[in-house]
Amino acid sequence: MQTLPYGAWPSPIDAALAAAHDGHPEFVGFVGDEVWWTEPRPAEGGRRALVRRRADGTEEPVLPAPWNVRTRVVEYGGAPWAGTVADGAPLVVFAHFTDQRLYRYTPGGEPRPLTPVSPVGGGLRWADPVLRPELGEVWCVLEEFTGDGPTDVRRVLAAVPLDGSAAQDRDAVRELTGAAHRFVTGPRLSPDGRRAAWLAWDHPRMPWDGTELVVAEVGDDGTLRGARTAAGGPEESVAQADWAADGRLLYVSDRTGWWNLYRDGEPLCPREEEFGGPLWKIGLRWFAPLDNGLVAVVHGRGATGLGILDPETGEVVDAAGPWTEFAPTLAADGERVVAVGASPRSAYEVVELNTRTGRARVIGAEHDDAVDPAYYPEPRIRTFTGPDGREIHAHVYPPHHPGCVAPGDELPPYVVWAHGGPTSRAPLVLDLEIAYFTSRGIGVAEVDYGGSTGYGREYRNRLREQWGVVDVEDCAAVAEALAAEGTADRGRLAVRGGSAGGWTAAASLTTTDVYACGTIKYPVLDLTGWGSGETHDFESQYLETLIGPLAEVPARYAERSPATHADRLTVPFLMLQGLDDVICPPVQCERFLARLAGRRVPHAYLTFEGEGHGFRRAETMVRALEAELSLYAQVFGLNPPGVPTLELVR
Repeated sequence: MQTLPYGAWPSPIDAALAAAHDGHPEFVGFVGDEVWWTEPRPAEGGRRALVRRRADGTEEPVLPAPWNVRTRVVEYGGAPWAGTVADGAPLVVFAHFTDQRLYRYTPGGEPRPLTPVSPVGGGLRWADPVLRPELGEVWCVLEEFTGDGPTDVRRVLAAVPLDGSAAQDRDAVRELTGAAHRFVTGPRLSPDGRRAAWLAWDHPRMPWDGTELVVAEVGDDGTLRGARTAAGGPEESVAQADWAADGRLLYVSDRTGWWNLYRDGEPLCPREEEFGGPLWKIGLRWFAPLDNGLVAVVHGRGATGLGILDPETGEVVDAAGPWTEFAPTLAADGERVVAVGASPRSAYEVVELNTRTGRARVIGAEHDDAVDPAYYPEPRIRTFTGPDGREIHAHVYPPHHPGCVAPGDELPPYVVWAHGGPTSRAPLVLDLEIAYFTSRGIGVAEVDYGGSTGYGREYRNRLREQWGVVDVEDCAAVAEALAAEGTADRGRLAVRGGSAGGWTAAASLTTTDVYACGTIKYPVLDLTGWGSGETHDFESQYLETLIGPLAEVPARYAERSPATHADRLTVPFLMLQGLDDVICPPVQCERFLARLAGRRVPHAYLTFEGEGHGFRRAETMVRALEAELSLYAQVFGLNPPGVPTLELVR
């Protein structure tokens, strides 16, 4: 066992390894007996590949690069593909990221476009498809830009012909609904095909604030009739809807303060835990009905498990296995359930549960230890006390190395991680980006600050009109508690975050003296600009609840913005930004840096062409991670071996 200072521990987890394992499988589904899903390819320009697991267990990518199975609907995307078996072969429809067209594909052939390209604004985009081969159509969400502005957009349910007749003809797309609502999810059809259900909501609400569950009759001619609201409202969030095998309507609602499952309006398992979550992507699935009447569910308080719910007894039996966290993607076929699970010792992998035998096994994207697991971080689930005695949930990852310890009188540096969203949370799973730091002797604390999901609506609502206050206070409370108990070095604390987490990091650096430095990734920095046209439509009125109505409290927008208080920033920082980001555009960073000019604060601003909101390319992630470590090394007086020095300018 070597005795080396914190930050100087040699680690086999380099930035390239962390980048290669970034992201996870999404949008699992059945195509006949086969299981298909999408997964990231950081080394291939950050594309999402469509992967097929044949019935014999063979796993293979379906389409080569540059095919990128990903939609830009609401910019965060959603379910980008659907498949079935037709004439004995798989028939798949998918959205291609580059042109956002829908394509039809049968293995062995070439993808054929089904939808046209529009020259208007962001064009035509499609998500959450449902195949209707008996009608010769695929039903899905259509997002159509009507002008060049980010909010010049309409969304409807639409039917696209499978014969390709709409590939050059927008008029051949059959709209199923009018644009009565600003946002909709894809339709879910009852087993007899006679009814359809979908979710809808309007500005200024976000889907976790309030949604409506809409039900309509499906005519013989494939039209939707008599649409009515079956559940939901301004203060009730319905996160998902589907149909039981017997035709009864299933949905997840937070009407009690917790997202619970209902059948025709009756609660099936009333608990103070979540059976749903924030609908950041169109088509997320927390439950999947089975043919025998049981329901597969992703549920939990904080972390999530995979279980089978018996609606008649309200009993949930969780799948046995090492997984302690499941993503909101499920599919069911007969007795089989497919999900995506992970744990602090394993990354996300595709898991199949046989509901008859109770056996769960990995069937795809299997975790493979890239390094000795002895280097993996060892998280501690903690609850801290914040201002006014409120609880703050966090995951603390102390420095950990199988062959190194620090001198006995040295306390470790710590970085507080603020997750994005902010209506989201930090999953408790193996993340080699965290291991990159902990294996070198730098601790990480992921904070589920007030406003995070997984702990009920009351916890979530703490951030209403308090963004930039509660999140900042909670992160600071965790940092200071770690220092007070002797876990962290009070003089070597940092804060980092991306997107909304970038906002929290910047706000923390400009309003507190807790941190010695910080990393700010693709952030919100100027609320007035962001709330008046500098972001995309989905979040264009998010600040109405996070900050307050702009028309009523304009001064609050200025007062809370880190850009307003750039002159208060005195510690070094790193800022990272994708130049193609339409959610948090580069102008936010540029405005902040302009107001900092002349103050001689050491900093670096790195920008990346071809990157949007969140980095997907391996080379970008490597540069960003090494730059971040170099910042901490320079500020904290560390000596990590083999890390390029980041040039800080004043």
